[in-house]
Amino acid sequence: MFVGNKKDMPKIDMTAGGAKGAVKQVAVGPEQGWEDHVMRIMTVEAGGSTPEHVHDWPHINYVISGTGNLMIAGKDHAIEAGACAYVPSNELHCFTNTGEEPLEFICIVPTRGEA
Repeated sequence: MFVGNKKDMPKIDMTAGGAKGAVKQVAVGPEQGWEDHVMRIMTVEAGGSTPEHVHDWPHINYVISGTGNLMIAGKDHAIEAGACAYVPSNELHCFTNTGEEPLEFICIVPTRGEA
């Protein structure tokens, strides 16, 4: 069993991977007892984005706050608090903050996606 709080989770800078103004926090994963998947909280600052990228695992996303754009396979989707998305394996995708406040979303990936 695990119960935690976002304020206590280390922030990991994602700019080394090509993101702009983005950090992640690992909420639940193998260290907390979930062996198969990792739940991350991603925060993208105003004007920031993740890089356009592809990988061989799917992920599930849920927007907590802010507004943005999720590009999947060349198609843009406006996202805001309450939006959810499934990004299939091997699809080009990118999250961009289009608002003036941080875009915060949950991202769940298989454990191999949290390398």
